[in-house]
Amino acid sequence: MEKTWRWFGQKDQVTLNLLHPIGVDSIVTSLHDVPNGNVWTVEDIRHMQSYIRSYGFDWSVVESLPVCEAIKYGGPERDKLIENYKLSLANLGRCGIRTVCYNFMPVIDWIRTDLNYPLPDGSTSLYFDRIRFAYFDLKILQRSGAEKDYTLAEREKVEILDKKMTDEQKDELIDTIIVKTQGFVNGNIRSGDKNPVLLFKHLLDLYKGINRDKLRENMRYFLSSIMPVCEKYGVNMCVHPDDPPFQVFGLPRIVTDEEDIAWILNAVDNPHNGLTFCAGSLSAGEGNDTRSLAKKFAGRTYFVHLRSTEAIPGGSFIESSHLAGRGHIIDLVRIFEQLHPGLPMRIDHGRSMLGDGDKDYNAGYSFYGRMLALAQVEGILSTVSDEMDKGVFFDF
Repeated sequence: MEKTWRWFGQKDQVTLNLLHPIGVDSIVTSLHDVPNGNVWTVEDIRHMQSYIRSYGFDWSVVESLPVCEAIKYGGPERDKLIENYKLSLANLGRCGIRTVCYNFMPVIDWIRTDLNYPLPDGSTSLYFDRIRFAYFDLKILQRSGAEKDYTLAEREKVEILDKKMTDEQKDELIDTIIVKTQGFVNGNIRSGDKNPVLLFKHLLDLYKGINRDKLRENMRYFLSSIMPVCEKYGVNMCVHPDDPPFQVFGLPRIVTDEEDIAWILNAVDNPHNGLTFCAGSLSAGEGNDTRSLAKKFAGRTYFVHLRSTEAIPGGSFIESSHLAGRGHIIDLVRIFEQLHPGLPMRIDHGRSMLGDGDKDYNAGYSFYGRMLALAQVEGILSTVSDEMDKGVFFDF
């Protein structure tokens, strides 16, 4: 596998000169300064490429070229935005960048309720607490109809929690769920925005009447529109699974499990319509077996995110060590190296440790924590390579 590293541009405190000694092969990044919906020009792409190459790396994967909300909900400006998207894809292809990771999650990208959940060894991890999430939905957002999404027992736990939550804790929950995990990903809400809860409600309103079937059709429309450009320039689109892979805030989620992935790949059955296999997102779904999914979809997987989660009874989960949890990273490496060798891979989120927490890193994107995870995965890669050299293969 090609060992990539997600880098957030020249403002990233993890600078490119730090990455050669820890075994990074190439860079995953985006044009973060280009507003969503605008065209990525050849000039801007080549400028970023040149900067990355000046440190001895190639820009191998785009993560991400954002899909605007109006494309997802089918707004009147959809076709114009898709044309811009096609121009950006063509320009990436002209510059030799042919792997694009994107998502089709309405409004909100990945969700956690705690960004620094303490672990016994002194490090911290990302955590999704089902009850704290329900508290945000029911008590802070006060979303109409939210009650039906939670059991009576869950709602009772929310009431108990409500008696203990301070204003500071409420503000921190808002910042965690709809600001810190979103601003650097899709730009819908950014740090410093006034009244982010109200902004978030306005974004949710855009999806009134958009159910699962309608969102699927909007995705089919988008993919059908861009595939001719992908074919011409050899660009592979790699959809990222929903994180977490279940419905939130009454919004449909359509990239959650085997049936969803199969639908997407079959709805626009083109080899350039592919998958980002995110073991962390998929393992957070209790019904998902990452090994089975990897084996089934390896041929249409063009990018891999290696991380893992531990499920906690009641619908919560925590991001675990890359050597543990429901992600089954060791087995995934065996599967992909056997069925689709050489894929670009990044270790995705890492724990916060050894002073990471004192830095202003994007949530989940620590330096030392990811360095540890990369070392763990590099050991896995070496072991699997040795197995294959000895003719040892596994049937999952």
